[in-house]
Amino acid sequence: MRRDSLEILGFSVHWYGVLIALGVLLGILLAMRREKRYGLKKDTVIDLALWAVPFSIVGARLYYVIFSWDFYRDDLLKIFSLREGGMAIYGSILAGVLVGFFFARARKISFWTLADLVAPSIALGQAIGRWGNFLNQEAFGTEVLDPRLHFFPLAVFIQADGAWHWATFFYESIWCALIVGFLLFMERRRLLRRRGDGFLWYALLYALERAVVEGLRTDSLYWGSVRVSQALAALIAVVIAAIFAKRSRHPAGFVLAAFFLLSLILGANTLTAVALAFSSLALCLWAYGTIPLSLE
Repeated sequence: MRRDSLEILGFSVHWYGVLIALGVLLGILLAMRREKRYGLKKDTVIDLALWAVPFSIVGARLYYVIFSWDFYRDDLLKIFSLREGGMAIYGSILAGVLVGFFFARARKISFWTLADLVAPSIALGQAIGRWGNFLNQEAFGTEVLDPRLHFFPLAVFIQADGAWHWATFFYESIWCALIVGFLLFMERRRLLRRRGDGFLWYALLYALERAVVEGLRTDSLYWGSVRVSQALAALIAVVIAAIFAKRSRHPAGFVLAAFFLLSLILGANTLTAVALAFSSLALCLWAYGTIPLSLE
C-alpha cells in the first residue's frame, strides 16, 4: 500500500500527515463551537492552537526519541527527520498540557475550564489520526495465528510480513470516538460535577484503553523490560482514580478501581488486563454517579 497521497510541487504528502492535520482541524472547530459555552472570549481556541499544535509535535517527537535513544545517538540529525516517522501520542498530550497551563496563566483564565473544553477535541484528533497508522501499516499488534480471526476490523493484513495482526490502531480509533461521544453527552446533560472533570475523564478513559492495547503492540517503546506508554497509562489512571476518590461521595469505588489498575502496572496477560480495565471503568462510572446502581 502506498503511503503517498498526492504530489504537491514535487513533494510527497503522506496520508499520515493529511489525517493528523484533518484531526487537528476538526478538533479545533469542535472546540471553537463550544468556547462561548465555557465563557471564553472568541478566538481563544485559535490562539491556544497556534502554540499547542507545534509544541505538541515537538513533544511527540521528543518522547519518542528519548525512549529510542540507541537508534539516534550515533546520528543526531535523524532526530529532525520526521518523514521517517517516530512520534508518540503521550509526548504530544504532555506537551499540550504544559502549553495549556502556561497559556491559561497568561490569559488569566481557568486551566481546568480550558482543559474541559479541549478534551473532546484531543480524543477526536486521535480517533482520526489513528487511521494514518492503517495507511502506513504501523501501530499494529502481534500476529493473529487463528485463521478464523483473519478479518478486518478484528485483524489487519500487513504486507511487510504477509501476515494478519491485531488491528490495535482500529481499537484505539473507535475507543477515542466513544470518548468524544461520552464527554459531549456528559457536558450537554450537565453531568460533570466540577471543572476539570471532563479532562480527567478523558485522561482516565484513554489511559484504560492504552494500558490494555499497548500490551498487544509490536512497536512499543521500552524502558528496560517495561512498555513505557502502558506503564504511564496505568499510572495516570491510578492517579486520576485517586483524585476522584478524594472528592467523591463513594470513594470506595475509586479506591478499588485504583487497586485493579495497579495490577495492570505490575503486568497481566491480555484477557486479564481487559477484565481489570473494564472492571475499573464500571467502578469509576458507578462511584461518579454515571451508573445509577444501588448496593443497598
